[in-house]
Amino acid sequence: MNDQEIEIIDSLNRSQKIKNFFKNNLKIILTLILLILLTIFGYFVFKEFQEDKREKISNLYKNTIINFNENNKNKTISNLEDIINKNDDTYSPLALYFIIENNLISSQDKVNEYFDKIIYDLNLNKTIKNLNIYKKALYNSDFQSGDELLKILSPLIKSENTWKSHSLYLMGEYYFSKNQKQKSKEFYEKIVKMKDANKDIKLEAQKRLQRDFSD
Repeated sequence: MNDQEIEIIDSLNRSQKIKNFFKNNLKIILTLILLILLTIFGYFVFKEFQEDKREKISNLYKNTIINFNENNKNKTISNLEDIINKNDDTYSPLALYFIIENNLISSQDKVNEYFDKIIYDLNLNKTIKNLNIYKKALYNSDFQSGDELLKILSPLIKSENTWKSHSLYLMGEYYFSKNQKQKSKEFYEKIVKMKDANKDIKLEAQKRLQRDFSD
């Protein structure tokens, strides 16, 4: 038997093995193909469902804020709370901001509960999450103690981020308004020493130090 004949026989054997494999595993192969097709189909169905769901949330938010007036205040609050509870990355925070800007909910505990929901339950990118931490502190600055504000702002003050200088300035202004000038001065000085501080915030801190703390 020459080499060419051996090669032909080997080729035939391989072909037969492949045929036998598919024949013996036909059910498994068909099942795998079906699972793949179902997965692809399910992905597109889920994606379409999510897009449809988000469009409904978007329309609800837009219609709610456009039609808001004192006569439908309760309905507005109900719609906005519903949007918050839907855990949408875009419209849940916007709904809470609208509630705060228009003083629709008087309960500070309820507003803080919604802030925590947005900060900790939503899959926000880090910058937006930090923005909401800052907004929570800003909201609480009128009625919480300095220690409570520091507790809220701790994640921003203790790390390098976009809202660090804003947070330090908020604490400086808070203590300045309470006539605790030494404490406020420490926060302004921290801003001035920062390399990456917001330029406008840094300028305001420098003005405050020169105007109110110069000897």
